[in-house]
Amino acid sequence: MRITEQLRAAAARLAQKDVEGLLSPRLEAELLMARILDRPRSFLFSHGESALSEAQASKFQTLLERRLDGEPIAYLTGTRAFWNLDLIVGPGVLIPRAETELLVEAALQRMTPDTPLRVADLGTGSGAIALALASERPAARLIATDVSEAALEIARQNARRNGLENVAFLCSDWLTGLEGHFDLVVSNPPYVAIDDPHLDRGDCRFEPRGALTPGPDALSAYRTIIIQARDHIVSGGWLLFEHGFDQAASVRGLLETSGYVQIQTYRDLQGHERMTLGQLPRE
Repeated sequence: MRITEQLRAAAARLAQKDVEGLLSPRLEAELLMARILDRPRSFLFSHGESALSEAQASKFQTLLERRLDGEPIAYLTGTRAFWNLDLIVGPGVLIPRAETELLVEAALQRMTPDTPLRVADLGTGSGAIALALASERPAARLIATDVSEAALEIARQNARRNGLENVAFLCSDWLTGLEGHFDLVVSNPPYVAIDDPHLDRGDCRFEPRGALTPGPDALSAYRTIIIQARDHIVSGGWLLFEHGFDQAASVRGLLETSGYVQIQTYRDLQGHERMTLGQLPRE
């Protein structure tokens, strides 16, 4: 079959199955085909009448079946766009979400260009947040931590892939083992309660469970980071979190109880309270 025929048939199957989180049937068929051919999507438009080899057609059908079973498109293609970056992703890391860019925007507002600020990204996963900040603030020095060496290896690959050299990576449990003080600390920690039904839906079924949920106490990571950060943030420095849509009030309360000031919550494009920040009082 020609590429165009394969794409048409694949898009029809995706539309019939109504796969959760589907971008669009045709787009995802094209993304899978481009992955098999190791070509950009533009190649498909100019070479649509070309025939696939038996091996290529077989690989395409295998990927299509996995997508029909609900496996995330990002894991099947091996990449995901985030901010201005093209990131490698795989089952060892969370798939970067668009709403996380809100955290990047808020952090950038507090990072003066051309100033050698120190920034820590806790639980970096694929490195999405740290690398987005590094790309926009080349004078800054970032350190990205994660307890997973597998995740850190993906993050290092992404730093090399995007030509970013102002980020260091460290295997660490939040701020444990970090030295010195930081102007900003940012984190998108696990915040889904272990009994939340969303863990068994969509992409979450395939993502690393430990990066999604901290266990029965959905706020446990925030409690730990907020306390640890007081000894690692400079006077007047900032702590910024992404959190669940219904957790903003709780996170604000934790920050206030620990003495942070200038506490603010930001809403995402859907109107959900998605990220909260606080400042360590100036001495």
